[in-house]
Amino acid sequence: MKKIRKSTGVALAFLIYVSVTAAYLLPRNTEVSLTEKIITVAVSYVIVLLLWLVLRKKEQMRERRKKDEQSIHPQIRN
Repeated sequence: MKKIRKSTGVALAFLIYVSVTAAYLLPRNTEVSLTEKIITVAVSYVIVLLLWLVLRKKEQMRERRKKDEQSIHPQIRN
């Protein structure tokens, strides 16, 4: 079984959280217009996407750095 990357797991957890929160709380809120509700959920999804992109880039940089260190010092194993 393939291991889920940390970036994907964290982003998926936040995506589920935002979706459940929106589905539960937004229909009950009568003080805010439908447009504001849609914009709020859309912005939340964009933030989760940006989080996933940043974490993914960070993982790639870490892997590249580790690969470079191993090519410079092949006798050292972590």
